[in-house]
Amino acid sequence: MLRLRDFIKEETNTHMEHVEDLIFNEGVTGTRKAINFLQDLRDMLAGHSTSKNTSTVKWDGAPAIFAGVDPSDGKFFVAKKGLFNKKPKVYKTAKQIDEDTDGDLAEKLKVALNEFKKLGITSGVYQGDLMFTNDLKVETIEGQKYTTFHPNTIVYAVPYESVLATKIRSAKIGVVWHTTYEGDSLETMKASFGAGIVSKLNKVASVWMDDANYKDLSGNATFTKSETTTVTKLLSQAGILFKQINANTLNSISQNPELLILVKTFTNSKVRAGETISNPKKHVSELFDYIHNKYQKDADKLKTEKGKAGVDQKRKAVMSFFANNDKVSIEKIFELANVMTEAKKLIIAKMNNAGSIKTFLKTTSGFKTTGVEGFVAIDHLTGGAVKIVDRLEFSRANFSPDIIKGWQR
Repeated sequence: MLRLRDFIKEETNTHMEHVEDLIFNEGVTGTRKAINFLQDLRDMLAGHSTSKNTSTVKWDGAPAIFAGVDPSDGKFFVAKKGLFNKKPKVYKTAKQIDEDTDGDLAEKLKVALNEFKKLGITSGVYQGDLMFTNDLKVETIEGQKYTTFHPNTIVYAVPYESVLATKIRSAKIGVVWHTTYEGDSLETMKASFGAGIVSKLNKVASVWMDDANYKDLSGNATFTKSETTTVTKLLSQAGILFKQINANTLNSISQNPELLILVKTFTNSKVRAGETISNPKKHVSELFDYIHNKYQKDADKLKTEKGKAGVDQKRKAVMSFFANNDKVSIEKIFELANVMTEAKKLIIAKMNNAGSIKTFLKTTSGFKTTGVEGFVAIDHLTGGAVKIVDRLEFSRANFSPDIIKGWQR
């Protein structure tokens, strides 16, 4: 279980890891974890879930919002991510909000402060995604009238005449809670994921809220026998590849922080470019060139021979990974990541059928159907959690100039 400050360090620096990145982050141990996470999700969708793991939905809200009681004085507060500063920044009055923020953010925080006070929070801190305040819209999409909210990249749409839409329109603020923090001080609180938060809070008409816990509200998010077989074959293939990779080679990436950063930066550049690892051999060759050229550019910027020599020493230390390990084994690491990604995408596609709220992207030419931002798989035995996200889809949405974001005017 993570301390509050440790958790936000993970959030701000690594944004909670993608399941396939456990291969690089933790080597052999992480690969086993990743395969187990995917196996458990497959079992859940096949109707054979265990109590060990649960899943939550990643809602595309903004900003991240916190509400709770400061153990130091017993006063209620709301906060954004400044809560995790060395000196936690919390807002207990509207004046404090106005002194530190302005514009839409200040107004949203003041609504949160006024409304969340009604929820009866007497201890601990809850984290959620702010979905709307006074920015609900009525829009017709594909011929149907919806109540919509668009906090970030995804547009959430609820049929206008539905009971849910009526509740949402009656509220002054909407939030989806996903994390609970408990402890004797803000600095030492520990996080737990996926707890049923809504059931612990007062129900008030002015606050629409939900837990992020994954629920199949449609009855359509269950694997067929054929789909279960397909995912099982991919996971079996992953297991075979895992056994074929030299353990020292796999662990070498996680044990070299500089190499790990470079591998993940290169992989993320491919994701942003919309490219998959369709050819592991080519991917490794391009990775080799990327690392070599990166250090060459760093050296070229320096004027002294001593500085250049220092960069060259770093380069040799990182490039030794390619010299000291079998090339085929290195290629199989990325083949393994690719196979696990394919299994993950099938799982995501099925889990996307579960929601009762439709999701769209607002483009320059109209609305486009999309899935939710993704899911989080939680292991309650270890407290670990990983993201289950279609990286290509949402990287494209986040960076495309053709996708209109909720904060764009």
